[in-house]
Amino acid sequence: MRKIVDSKDKKIIEILKEDARTPFTKIAKELGITEAAVRKRVKNLEERGVIKKYTIEIDCTKLGYNVTALTVVDTKPDRFLDIAKRLKEYDFTYNVYITSGDHMIMTEIWAKNREELMKILVEIGGLEGVKRVCPAIVLEKIK
Repeated sequence: MRKIVDSKDKKIIEILKEDARTPFTKIAKELGITEAAVRKRVKNLEERGVIKKYTIEIDCTKLGYNVTALTVVDTKPDRFLDIAKRLKEYDFTYNVYITSGDHMIMTEIWAKNREELMKILVEIGGLEGVKRVCPAIVLEKIK
């Protein structure tokens, strides 16, 4: 079994990252290899855990969420895992990350408008053990 991801594997990953529904025949043509070779490489990448899952990118504005905020949540040290798990349960959190450095938790929040975002931030700030909530409203996603 190969242990290193080679240039063809990297190109396959790049193509699938852009569009996970890209047909193997199209990938094969672009790489100059057979569809069977692409299929084998993708299976190998999946088995090795390089490709963990296939997903979609959502335009949250099409769902009525017009405000996205990347929000840092700082907690008391003994509460950060409990708070991260609690944040994960909310419908308004799209992603929740445990982070290192200056902050403990970062979450991506989707809100319909600024008023709803304010209510969400107050709710998060009211959780027992939360010390600080610092939102940054996303103006535009570039990548």
